[in-house]
Amino acid sequence: MNKKNGVIFSLLVAAILTGCGSNSQNAGDTHNAQLKEPNEKNGAGVDESKGKGKFTEVKLNTPLDQTMVAMGKSITDVKCVACHKLTDEKLVGPGWKGVTNRRKPEWIMNFVTNTDENLDKDAAAQALLEKCMVRMPNQHLSDEEARSVLEYMFKLDGKS
Repeated sequence: MNKKNGVIFSLLVAAILTGCGSNSQNAGDTHNAQLKEPNEKNGAGVDESKGKGKFTEVKLNTPLDQTMVAMGKSITDVKCVACHKLTDEKLVGPGWKGVTNRRKPEWIMNFVTNTDENLDKDAAAQALLEKCMVRMPNQHLSDEEARSVLEYMFKLDGKS
């Protein structure tokens, strides 16, 4: 994959994962906080959808695996930050701050590993696409790469 495609993918992943704006909420100290009732209108809670893909259960590391966090940061630096800020500020795509408060880990994993199907069939992904008006390209992340990016996202959201 060339650098241009990587940049585009990164922007789109962030846009879709976080939505086009900042409605982050503090989920507390545990990874499973606020996994109850989503409310896309005000950003409260987590979207209960797991998206389209093979991930039906993602067990989070507590504490976070620092090797995975470092790998996720490296991947993000190469493939994501050209389009996504790590704050709640929109660049090309939305900022990542609070994404783990709004989306289930399974949704994030399914979205970044099965981008096209989610954009075509998942209601949450389609709603974000409608808001952002930019279709995130598939970056063809491996499961391990996607899991490392997820771990990094949890770190960015202050979860340890």
